[in-house]
Amino acid sequence: MTYQTIYPYTNEVLATFEDATELDLETALTNGHLLYKKWRKNDLLAQRKEQLQQIAQLLRRDIDYYAEVLTKDMGKLFTEAKGEVALCADIADYYAEKAETFLKPRKLEEVHGQAYYVKQATGVLIAVEPWNFPFYQIMRVFAPNFMVGNPIILKHASICPKSAQAFEELVTEANVETGAFKNLFLSYDLVGKAIADPRVVGVCLTGSERGGASIAQVAGANLKKTSMELGGNDAFIVLEDADFDLLAETILFARLYNAGQVCTSSKRFIVVGKENYQRFVELVVEKFKSAKWGDPMDPTTTLAPLSSATAKKQVLEQIQLAKEHGATIVYGNEAIDHPGNFVMPTVLTNITKDNPIYNQEIFGPVASIYQVDSKEAAIELANDSSYGLGSTVFSKDLTHAKAVAEKIETGMTFINSGWASHPELPFGGIKNSGYGRELSELGFDTFVNEHLVFVPEATL
Repeated sequence: MTYQTIYPYTNEVLATFEDATELDLETALTNGHLLYKKWRKNDLLAQRKEQLQQIAQLLRRDIDYYAEVLTKDMGKLFTEAKGEVALCADIADYYAEKAETFLKPRKLEEVHGQAYYVKQATGVLIAVEPWNFPFYQIMRVFAPNFMVGNPIILKHASICPKSAQAFEELVTEANVETGAFKNLFLSYDLVGKAIADPRVVGVCLTGSERGGASIAQVAGANLKKTSMELGGNDAFIVLEDADFDLLAETILFARLYNAGQVCTSSKRFIVVGKENYQRFVELVVEKFKSAKWGDPMDPTTTLAPLSSATAKKQVLEQIQLAKEHGATIVYGNEAIDHPGNFVMPTVLTNITKDNPIYNQEIFGPVASIYQVDSKEAAIELANDSSYGLGSTVFSKDLTHAKAVAEKIETGMTFINSGWASHPELPFGGIKNSGYGRELSELGFDTFVNEHLVFVPEATL
């Protein structure tokens, strides 16, 4: 496959990289497995803690450099890229500080004797990661597994190779041992060979449903553990007593951050009540009109281009598909005269269940707005989806909001705010949005061996 950085703002090819060879893969597997064995024998947790903290320091020191790499790879706003790099530093610090606590043996009930379990590394992991957060997606799996003692081989998205290369250079500069992290520009065939290799114990993937199913099939055939985050069609429920001033502060971030290319961004806005619905549609249109497209390196720009010409084409086709099946385009869907991959923020209404777009994720700056008559109908509509990643509930009554949140079939719900990501919050979904968790202690434990040690009562 072709690994290229094509700047989404100009569609200029900035860099091209050669695919990794079978020898490159073998070298990475050998180094990773040897390091795993070394860490199992000698622990070296304190050393890894210092190295991960050094990575955090380097990220903060060179934040502008790394942010520009991300922007040039996939087009996100430079200001948003800086936020991504800063979050990566926070995740590194979080796991450096928490690892010792997370790894402590856990006592179990002493019913038939003394019992506890220890958390241990399992081996080399393959990380298959997407382009929309080129550093954050790596750090979410690298930081916890590095502290556990699981080496990582990265197969990044083909459109952000500079980011993958820069992350490896970052790890090297922090004096991390060879084998702990290796980026490889792998073909799909070599990804399959890597997963099948006996030195590999698991695969973590963030990407499309099709990509997840393909990787899961190979992993399953080789009895390898997997974790999957496969996108979402997140519901944003506006209850009758929602605070519209707070909504006005939230809408742009909830839907247009990263040009709408966020798995957990709100995509289906479900409004209770006719009056609230009309008011909300007007609010979204007003906010979308204020978005300023332009150079992502310019701090005054608020709407970035999409990641690729292919991504732009797909979003425009989805808008057209929705329209052809009866949806109303309240605002947007006008051409932007620029060589970059811009899509005008667009508002869709009157989407019926028989509209193909009803159960599709639109990975771009498009808001689909629905009207319902009750909270029960809002919950039913939110759950009528093959996805279950995130959701949002707006209400001035927190008790009410929490009660509604707990009825939504999803992995995460955010109250009176857009989506959020913090090191201590578990990230992941259900249904076709995947399985497993990243971040927090749950993410730390995803690829650990909970090793039981039991002493029967009769032998005490």
